[in-house]
Amino acid sequence: MSKALSALRRKSTLRQVESRQALGFVSPALAGLCLFTVVPVSLSIIMSLFDWPAFGDRTFVGFGNYIKLLTDTPDFWPALRNSAVFTALYVPFNILISLTLSLLLGPRIAGRNAFRVLFFIPVVTPMVANVLVWKMMLQPQGLFNGIAVSVFGIQLPNFLADPMWAMIMIVVMSVWQGVGYNMLIFSAALEQLPESVIEAARIDGAKGWRMLFTVILPMMSPSIFFASVMTIISSLQVFVQPQMLTGGGPGNSTLPLVMFIYNWGFKFQQLGLAAAGAWILFALVIFVTAIQFKVQTKWVHYEH
Repeated sequence: MSKALSALRRKSTLRQVESRQALGFVSPALAGLCLFTVVPVSLSIIMSLFDWPAFGDRTFVGFGNYIKLLTDTPDFWPALRNSAVFTALYVPFNILISLTLSLLLGPRIAGRNAFRVLFFIPVVTPMVANVLVWKMMLQPQGLFNGIAVSVFGIQLPNFLADPMWAMIMIVVMSVWQGVGYNMLIFSAALEQLPESVIEAARIDGAKGWRMLFTVILPMMSPSIFFASVMTIISSLQVFVQPQMLTGGGPGNSTLPLVMFIYNWGFKFQQLGLAAAGAWILFALVIFVTAIQFKVQTKWVHYEH
């Protein structure tokens, strides 16, 4: 009996030592999480409930900032609309092009790894550098207009000064920048497809488009779902492209919600209103993601 009690005490002591060691190992990460995530998030919640100018007295207003944003703040609804338009254009093109590229760069294509690297380079290149290059090419004296004039004899519109073309160019540039990431995800999913299932489908007569839509895409649906969720979340937070290409203009035609929040926080120095806008964006992202998870049960097929 005494030996059993001693063994239990040793095990208990060992667990305590291991727990303290584990806590010591994770404490730097926990400290960073608290300092750079928990504290700022908590402060932003508090800030959103106050009339909080960068300088001056702070006044508690409760949900007044949220009400003001929704009812009496210029550019809020246009910014929300622009974010929705960008997402509606960017996400389908990104998913479709990246999926097409992954299918074209199949195992039988010579040099496919080189092509993958080529398409992935914009993803790892700094966003600011990419935007600056595109801005120079889209100028009236830029590369695109120069080619159009010298080769076809036509003058292209000033893309960044036209409300319709400005948003389209932001979408085009963003697709070029981000398509390589999803292409690699889909390429990895394609390589993991079980050959036995594909061979059985061939024996049953499936080929071409029928093979693609009834066998390959359903088995890739978890990867497509993951890519669509992450792409929608990132597109709702678009900022650098419109900020540097158009500054939100012309007018407010390319002003997204994140840029609206940035302007109210750093240009107009209304930190409480900006914090409220950030939480509205957070609620929007959560809502859209929840809908995706609800709908995915009808079209995503997991391997059991």
